[in-house]
Amino acid sequence: MTEWQQRLAKRIEAARGDRPVDLLFRGAKVVNVFTGELAATSVAVYDGMIVGFGDRQAKEVVEVEGAILSPGFIDGHFHLESTLLVPGEFARAVLPHGTTTVVADPHEIANVAGVAGVEYMLEASEDIGLEIFYMAPSCVPATHMETAGAQLNGNDIEKLAQHPRVLGLAEMMNFPGVIFGDPAILDKLERFRDKVIDGHSPGLSGILLDAYLCGGIGSDHECTRLEEAREKLAKGMHIMLREGSQARDLEALAPLVTTETKHRCMLVSDDCHPEDLLELGHMNRVLKRAIELGIDPTTCIQLASLNPARYFGLRNLGAIAPGYQADIMVLESLESLEVSRVYKKGQLVAKDGKCLLAEKSPAQGTRLTSMKLEEVKEEDLRIQVDGSRIRAIRAIANTLLTEEEILPVSERDGEAVSEPDRDLLKMAVIERHHGSGRKGLGFVRGLGLRRGALASTVAHDSHNLIVVGASDPDMVVAVNVLRELGGGLVVVEGGRIRAQLPLPVAGLVSTASLEEVVKLKKKVDRASQELGATLEQPFMALSFMALPVIPKLKLTDQGLVDVESFKHVPLFV
Repeated sequence: MTEWQQRLAKRIEAARGDRPVDLLFRGAKVVNVFTGELAATSVAVYDGMIVGFGDRQAKEVVEVEGAILSPGFIDGHFHLESTLLVPGEFARAVLPHGTTTVVADPHEIANVAGVAGVEYMLEASEDIGLEIFYMAPSCVPATHMETAGAQLNGNDIEKLAQHPRVLGLAEMMNFPGVIFGDPAILDKLERFRDKVIDGHSPGLSGILLDAYLCGGIGSDHECTRLEEAREKLAKGMHIMLREGSQARDLEALAPLVTTETKHRCMLVSDDCHPEDLLELGHMNRVLKRAIELGIDPTTCIQLASLNPARYFGLRNLGAIAPGYQADIMVLESLESLEVSRVYKKGQLVAKDGKCLLAEKSPAQGTRLTSMKLEEVKEEDLRIQVDGSRIRAIRAIANTLLTEEEILPVSERDGEAVSEPDRDLLKMAVIERHHGSGRKGLGFVRGLGLRRGALASTVAHDSHNLIVVGASDPDMVVAVNVLRELGGGLVVVEGGRIRAQLPLPVAGLVSTASLEEVVKLKKKVDRASQELGATLEQPFMALSFMALPVIPKLKLTDQGLVDVESFKHVPLFV
């Protein structure tokens, strides 16, 4: 027999009762995600797999005394880079909260470092106690209206797909490319026609949605309205109900989940700030919110375990049943979702809110640098007046969407300038990957900054350097600070650094611990709010001002983008 057959034979012996199991959970109430019931029974584990129910001879017995056993949580759509953490530190953060599996889209780091960035994420997420699967980035760059650090063609992503932890094609953001038959997009779709293909189609409906779905698209996580989600679900899509740190759609979409539809729905986070991880948790926070909104607790667990496992073809994950991997958490109650213990493949990995795994060195990621940028001067940010009115981006709290406002220009000596009293701030996106010197200039409202400047190398999706400010001199200082750091977040006032968070891995990720990252992140947020920023997460909001695949108006290094028409528009009207 092969080694695999030998292991299977022993597992079957343990299931029959002819071999002692490794671990027996006794006195439990087990969440059955197939029936929605709670069953009082023991659960037997052998060789990292669940082999049956009921008492039997065991090497170790865990008395759980009426506690609840649930399958570990699976986040079916996540951008790990949003945490600012390397994979090993992320694992240490989420395992105590019951997350045992994540399906990540690494297109953030791919937009900076290409295939090397994805390979780093695969390497850095090996043997960290948490299973991280990946989807091959479909749109690097996301559009032709920005300059990314790399390009991934069909050959590149097909090569990535050979890795056993790459499950399919990540969110297809270029929905116009699908709808209108862009040859490069069709090439990628063909290469993944037998695998899972995730969607990304905010607001798409009617015959254009029909055309998009004909490309083989299987899911959507961008629904913000119940009517939109119902149409997409009725047309065969799996709907990912998102409740992240920045985009929070669960309240609007919770009524979508019914007895008839729940098997087509998943709970996902999409993004998670490091401070939320530390203080609120990960998927447990999403499920608590779903329960508050009236979704049955056992249904919530199904939406974050069995459903994503089935959608992604992870056949032995997502349930507590014979033949399934022993990813199990011990809960004090279904309503509170308080996690006391977490087991991954039958091994205890977290207890009482603490990860039990050793730290893994993240040093290899520091080789991913991308900061080819000449020193910036004030004249580089000047905007000559070319009309009496301008297009301005309007930020909206708790969403990735923006609005377009047509406003009178604020003029000084023939130049368009910030006017903090009118909540009108100059913004620039500067290409940082190739040394081209290209920059897009515009204005934004809704950030509330009264003085100083904020700058960041986290600017979706191409992650060029983005800066916003009430004064050009402070904007210049902020840009040049990040140039020296190699990436990060910085707050400047009066020519001095108020706070900074270095991100040496691709300008996106820190090599520090979760606690240290949160400490520095809170300092930059606090400093920005002291300068007048009104949004709860000003840097996260700023990062999405450059995302040209979410309506309505965005700014890239190539200029203003009207996302709905998918074309550049002039600053002056």
